[in-house]
Order: sequence, then structure tokens, then C-alpha cells
Amino acid sequence: MEPRCLSDTGSIVKLSSFAILLVFLLSCFSFTSTEAYDALDPTGNITIKWDVISWTPDGYVAVVTMFNFQQYRHIQTPGWTLGWTWAKKEVIWSMVGAQTTEQGDCSRYKGNVPHCCKKDPTVVDLLPGTPYNQQIANCCKGGVMNSWIQDPANAISSFQISVGAAGTTNKTVRLPKNFTLKAPGPGYSCGIAKIVKPTRFLTADKRRWTQAMMTWNVTCTYSQFLAQKTPTCCVSLSSFYNETIVSCPTCACGCQNNATDPGSCVEPNNPYLASAVSGPGKSTNAPLVQCTSHMCPVRVHWHVKINYKEYWRVKVTITNFNYRMNYTLWNLVVQHPNFDNLTKIFSFNYKSLTPYAGLNDTAMLWGVKFYNDLLTQAGPLGNVQSELLFRKDASTFTFEKGWAFPRRIYFNGDNCVMPPPDAYPWLPNSSPKQVISILHPAITIFVSLLFLLAYA
Repeated sequence: MEPRCLSDTGSIVKLSSFAILLVFLLSCFSFTSTEAYDALDPTGNITIKWDVISWTPDGYVAVVTMFNFQQYRHIQTPGWTLGWTWAKKEVIWSMVGAQTTEQGDCSRYKGNVPHCCKKDPTVVDLLPGTPYNQQIANCCKGGVMNSWIQDPANAISSFQISVGAAGTTNKTVRLPKNFTLKAPGPGYSCGIAKIVKPTRFLTADKRRWTQAMMTWNVTCTYSQFLAQKTPTCCVSLSSFYNETIVSCPTCACGCQNNATDPGSCVEPNNPYLASAVSGPGKSTNAPLVQCTSHMCPVRVHWHVKINYKEYWRVKVTITNFNYRMNYTLWNLVVQHPNFDNLTKIFSFNYKSLTPYAGLNDTAMLWGVKFYNDLLTQAGPLGNVQSELLFRKDASTFTFEKGWAFPRRIYFNGDNCVMPPPDAYPWLPNSSPKQVISILHPAITIFVSLLFLLAYA
């Protein structure tokens, strides 16, 4: 009986081990990725809403609206590109406020030819100045969408689409799938379309509500890792109490490698600079940066400028080293514990971000419209700057151990590379002065004694 019991026990142990391994593998595949999570904007996303406003003999007419619910991440020129895959053999008969980049094969249609017959259409916004009969509300901005905090009225983009060869009722229509959003490059990952409560619309006279026939939403989130493997900005530091200027970390965004990769950077005094800027990479918006030790397109410099009795002042300078990019509607997000006592900011707009209740240590800064909201390409004018005045809090304020420098900085939503903490400008120690003050009388007495002995 004992050998049989031992055999049964061994079988149970093996079965348990197999079950644990199976559960572990299943859990690995079932966990969702958190690489798109932003701790400073945990609910930030771009929501794409499809509102079917009417049925047609072979399909429907819908208004597609994109809402940029991200607090500080915007979509700049050349704008967004939206794509999806049809569930069946749908076609796009017409569009208002946007267009597809390709028509596709519409040879099976005679007479009335659709706008697009591709299984996976790609849609772009129309440019400003489009004729009014081709526009709808919130369209035709060249795909540019502002962040929700900077300008919520311009954080929306819409177009109208007429779909054929599709379902004509709520039960027969099939939702598109495999949504993609480029803004303008990669970085966004989109979920599946989900049917939601139909949208309600208020008429112009504000006396009547209408309702969409059907509504579905698609949510897209951003990941800096998906956008590009290398950083796009770095931070340098300096202070009035130390002559050391801490530069951006070497090779923070890449290394100079003109030997094996010609054209990876260009010197500002290069006679062929103009031809390099308009070179092959211009159409793809590939950055052409000035040759530096950090090789970042953008540098943010934080200078602790002045110390007053009850206040202290900081100067922030943003420099563009990219010869191919003008940063429109730029913004900066800075984390520092003294932002709860920010008294005055000069020539920048300011908004407090509070991702955590009761903790006010994060600020969003952006340019003043028509003054410095455009960070021009690398060159003499490729920088913007401002000063911040903080009130001291006696319980926390200090210049020691790098407290006066930011904890983290984001430019246009991308995390900038900070110098290592041990490289921060240090506060001069007062001990050398104490040693000098003690030695000074001793040296004076010693010299006096020598003088007396010499002339005794």
C-alpha cells in the first residue's frame, strides 16, 4: 500500500506543478500592457467617436469626432492620420472635412464612383482655407489638435463620412476594426470599437434635442516608447551660487557618428546647411540636429538666478537644435515641490497639474499666443525663455542637495533626460571659510614673531 500512496502523491505534486505553470502562463498573456500609462495624466487619451446620424439605402452617414483629452500632449503639424479596416466590403461614397490618401480599386463601380474602395482606408484632415461647402464644424485644421488644457476649443477634430455596402440598421451594421492613429508618427495604440449610448445633439435654437442612430467609441493612448526608442529632449542646470554649468548628459539622445552615418548632425556654420535641411529626410520630418555632445533636438535649461529674503527666482530657457522643425503650440511640464508657492511667472502661461489629490508640485507652462507660442527652428531665434518667482517656505526651502532643481521635465509630452543627481551644482561648503578664519590669526602671530626675532 505504501508504494501506491507514494506514487499517488508524486502524481498530485506533478499535476499541481503543471497547474501552477499553466496559470502563470495564462496570466502573462492576460495582463494588459501598462507602457502607455502616464502618471501625470492617468486619464489622458484620444477618443474617436462615430455617430451614425442617418441611414441610406446601402449604408449610413456618420460624423466622426476626435477628442484630445490629454492635458499636455498635442498633435502638431503635419497633423493626425487615422486608419481602420472595414469589417465587410464597405466603401466610402463621400467625405466632408477630410479625405482618404488613396482611392483604391473602384473598377467594379460604373457611373457613380466611390471616394474610396480600400479595405483599410487612411484618412487625413483637410487644410485651412478649404472651401466652405467641403467643411463641417471642427474640421480643416491640417490635422493639428491642441492639448485639452492649452485650448480645449481646438482639441477637437471632426469629419463626415458616407459609407456604402454596409448595414442599414443597428443590428446589421458592422463596426470597423484595427484602428490606427499617427500623430504624425507612431506612438498611439488604439483599442477596439465599443458601442455606447447614442450621442444627443442640441439644435441651434437650443429648444430641441436630437439623437444619433448609433454611436461607438474608440480610445487611443500614447506611449513614448512606441513613438521612438530615443529621447527627444534633455535638461541642463546652473545656479548663481556655483560657477559650474551642468550640461545635458553626453549622448542623451544619440551620439555623433558622421563617420558611419553621414548627415546625422550638422554644424551651424556649415556652408551646405540649407541643402542639408531640404535633404531626403525633410519629407519624413526626420530631425536634423545641430552637432552637440547630447544630440537632442530640444534642450531645457534651468538656472537658479537670484536669492531674495523671502523669494527666489529661476530662469527657464528652451532651445531648439532641430533645423527641420518649428514647434508650434509647444508646452513644458515641470515637477518641483515649490510650485505650490509660485508667485509670478513672466511671458509664459501657467496651469497647475494635480494628478494626485493634495499634491501641487507639477506645473504646465506654454507660450503666450502670437508672442512666443512658436519655438522656431535651430538658429539665433530658436529659443524661448521666461522667469519664475517662488515664495520660500521655511519648512522646506533649501539650496542644499539640489533641492532647487526640477525633479522631472517633459517637453511636448516627452520625458526629458536629466543629469545624474551627483552632477548637480552643489552649494559651497562654509567649512573652508572657518578654517581660514582660524588660521589667519595664527599666521599673523607667527609672522610677527619672526619679524621681532629678525630685528631683535
